Amino acid sequence: MLAPLRDHLRPNNPTLSPLLRTTKTCYFTRLSVRVDPRNPGFDEAQWITSEDVNVEHLLDVFTLIDADSADVWDACAHFMRHIYWHKPRLIVLGPKIEGLSDVHPSKAKCLVRLSLLFDMVGNSVERKRLLVHSLKLRREEGDDALVARTLRTLSGANRMLGLYEEGIQQAKEALEIYERLNDISGQAHTLDRIARLLHDDKQFDAAEKVTFRAIDLLPSKGEQFLAAQCHRLLGDIYRSKGETGTAIKYLETALGIASPFNWHDELFWIHHSLAKLLFSENRIDDAHAHIEHAKLHAINNAYNQGGAMELRARLWYKERRFEEAKSEILRAVDVYGNVGAMKDVEDCRRVVRDIEEQMEKPATPGE
Repeated sequence: MLAPLRDHLRPNNPTLSPLLRTTKTCYFTRLSVRVDPRNPGFDEAQWITSEDVNVEHLLDVFTLIDADSADVWDACAHFMRHIYWHKPRLIVLGPKIEGLSDVHPSKAKCLVRLSLLFDMVGNSVERKRLLVHSLKLRREEGDDALVARTLRTLSGANRMLGLYEEGIQQAKEALEIYERLNDISGQAHTLDRIARLLHDDKQFDAAEKVTFRAIDLLPSKGEQFLAAQCHRLLGDIYRSKGETGTAIKYLETALGIASPFNWHDELFWIHHSLAKLLFSENRIDDAHAHIEHAKLHAINNAYNQGGAMELRARLWYKERRFEEAKSEILRAVDVYGNVGAMKDVEDCRRVVRDIEEQMEKPATPGE
């Protein structure tokens, strides 16, 4: 049954259904639009949120009937970028991507895009595995710019795994390549990556210096997204250093940069950082207000929705609102579990155990 269907649907077959041919052309054309919050047309690409299942099914069909076609796999790569920005989730095409021959011209790009989806659901182990494979292919291809980009992305995966030194070395190699290519934008993005690794490794002064180096490379226009990220990072650095006023200033600057563009993911994390900071200052109501703002920007991003639930639960736990905290953290466990973010699931389960221990303790007078 499958062979006749494959022959009938093959794109070069003159008997290909006109409706299917038109549908393929329509979707492939719409997918080819570059999706990037820094570019015009970003909001228009939200059409994918209602059509993603249909598009994925269509791509699955064409990878069966025309597996060697570069345009089909390029369309898959574009699809994953749409999904990454507007409806983060895993896709059924993963095994097919990994099954492509290593000499297939689209494999390295598809592996990187697939790794981003694992990143968005918090699975850094799978993300790193895919990126290591992609880096090997990029080195064999000999394109220094793509090698640097993959190294930079891989350094981010190692950051999430707590492998800071390895990530820093990869990012520094990427920076050397960008300097040799005189790619200023690449240098700025890589410096931002190094700064994040240094911050997470508690090298706060070094992280601060590197972040300002990144900001100094930014043009006055055209890199607002990275500017917002850098200012948010400075807010987190100064929060870690205990300089609350300076931290709030930079986080509010980041908020001012990102808000006109309505960059949901970035705005989510800015509000998330502000909530954590304000709670540490016992500004409880303000902290909860920022969590509400964060939830509004978790649209179509289940992982971020789980993050908002987790943070709210942690705040309620510290307020000794144990029943509410337990209910909310269990909701976060369900959300993280549904997207495969198992490290976050385990973190939340530890919080559940802490809450239950507190609930079992006898109440002390005055509580």
